[in-house]
Amino acid sequence: QVQLTESGGRMVQAGEPLRLSCGTSSLTFPRYAVGWYRQVPGKDREFVASITRYSDDRKYADSVRGRFTISRDNNVKMAYLQMTLLKPEDTGVYYCQTGAYADLWDPRTFTTWSQGTQVTVSS
Repeated sequence: QVQLTESGGRMVQAGEPLRLSCGTSSLTFPRYAVGWYRQVPGKDREFVASITRYSDDRKYADSVRGRFTISRDNNVKMAYLQMTLLKPEDTGVYYCQTGAYADLWDPRTFTTWSQGTQVTVSS
């Protein structure tokens, strides 16, 4: 399994933008699709966005479509989540994963998660 590290989370005001990063040293990173997820205490982890290996397709949760953009750069083994028009309900710990594109929509596919990065949106 690819070891991933998320970064970029912080506290922001509602409406502000924020970009999260997901990086790895694994040379196999370009072989996999990438997904972003988030979780708040007391709730299940939820799918946010995913992107194919070659960035030719993307999927978004209804709650973030039009506000968030997922991207990746295989040359530096990084994936990103650009978030705009942030809302307090976007608050949570954000995680990334790699895997088959068809499987990324369901966070229950994965049993191991990295530390994540905390995003807090204040109103």
